[in-house]
Amino acid sequence: MGPTLDFLTLLPYVSELLKGLTTTVILTVVTTLTGLALAVVVAYMRANAQPWVRWGLGGYVELTRNTPFIVQLFFIFFGLPGLGIKIDAITAAFIAMTLNLAAYSAEILRAGISATAKGQLEAGRALGMTTLQSYRHVVLVPAFARVYPALISQSIIVMLGSAVVSQISVFDLTYAANFIQSRNFRSFEVYLLITLIYLLLAFGMRRSFMLVGKRVFAYQQGEQR
Repeated sequence: MGPTLDFLTLLPYVSELLKGLTTTVILTVVTTLTGLALAVVVAYMRANAQPWVRWGLGGYVELTRNTPFIVQLFFIFFGLPGLGIKIDAITAAFIAMTLNLAAYSAEILRAGISATAKGQLEAGRALGMTTLQSYRHVVLVPAFARVYPALISQSIIVMLGSAVVSQISVFDLTYAANFIQSRNFRSFEVYLLITLIYLLLAFGMRRSFMLVGKRVFAYQQGEQR
């Protein structure tokens, strides 16, 4: 007789699942906001700052994009204490996810910004806007609208990649799954459930971002008319 599935064995661990889910959601929301905000700063500085600043930021972007996220996480959590900088696990996860998302999103934004005609920026200045005002209204908003789907996808990738923060004992969704599996030994049921939860999170994020983007960019288009 073959193995049987028993999802009822997961019921005693609902609190652990909810704790892990809550941590994953909070990590995702906070790092999405901070990562995108940092990406805007990085994209702006790479276009307008002094050469040495642009080179430094370019090095950060290339280093982040060409190394595994788990190595970045381990460097922050395990490596920095070697320099006397001690960071708790959840803070290390926030920092690593924020820096990772910011590096990728900054490059995505740069692609959107490069598609803005220079004449539009000059027109904004001719209307009396400051450099920052012109950058915000004439460059940044249209650039966001162009690359918004790509930014959504990148945020979802970072959310899914957050599963590795369980390796530094952050009690996220994956940590909860490992904890439950080590107690009831129902690996198939546990990881199938976690897979479905991550899938729902990804769909929910995409849907929520699209609804927000539709309202925000529709408002901006209305202003331009």
